[in-house]
Amino acid sequence: MNKLTGASLKVLLSCLPEGFMVDSKWLASKGYSRQSVHQYAASGWLERVAHGLYRRPLPLGLVPGSPDWLVPLASAQWMGYAVHVGGATALNLNGYVHYLPLGDREVAYLYSDAPPSWFKRLELVSQVRFRSLKLFGGHKLGVECIGPESPVGGAALAALRYPVAVSSVERAVLETLDELPNNEGFGSVDGVFESLTDLRPQLMANLLRLCRSVKVKRLFFVFADRHQHAWREHLHAADFDLGSGDRQLVTGGRLHPTYRITVPAEFVPAAEGSNNGP
Repeated sequence: MNKLTGASLKVLLSCLPEGFMVDSKWLASKGYSRQSVHQYAASGWLERVAHGLYRRPLPLGLVPGSPDWLVPLASAQWMGYAVHVGGATALNLNGYVHYLPLGDREVAYLYSDAPPSWFKRLELVSQVRFRSLKLFGGHKLGVECIGPESPVGGAALAALRYPVAVSSVERAVLETLDELPNNEGFGSVDGVFESLTDLRPQLMANLLRLCRSVKVKRLFFVFADRHQHAWREHLHAADFDLGSGDRQLVTGGRLHPTYRITVPAEFVPAAEGSNNGP
């Protein structure tokens, strides 16, 4: 290995966290030639994960206790890709995992307008679902950085030992409502709302103003009225554009008398006067 290649390797190992991945695009942007990368892989300094994707090996005996999508996601963020954890997955990391059973195969909701193309080439046990940023018109309000020392995130982020961009609970709730009824269930979302005692009304209001989905905004107030947490008093449906006309969402459901969207019958108040109007 020549001196230039050796020096480049030293720089790479000084910045790339153990177990993290780098792609050919990132390596080329930092001046690493294909020949150098091939030498690093042949010498065991890098492992080839997929075409154009490499990983810095972990020390023997060190196995991260995190879902298999998390290291690729953190690696993508480390390389500068604009992608974050959102929806039900963000709610899980924020401590609502017991309300959102995702079945035998874990689902990871990741949000990006330009996700890494290599993600689809990874052999993961988890199912990764990419979503665009169109729900909030491309804005990233409410995307927060959760580090391993954070009280939320649990063992997954503690094992990762690297901060990850994650939707706040407020943003994640709206992202999850956007998945109803096809990819998430009304019952599990209702369980989340039951525990949303600490939601930040100012952030929630700003996100509702940015939100481009009438369906999501109407559903938010359906659930908010149902649970009547203290923060509900600070959010007035009339302050937001909820569109006009009735919206058909659930086949065989009932039309909510206030928010004019069909939902399962149990989510319709017994009498119109029993919930806050807009």
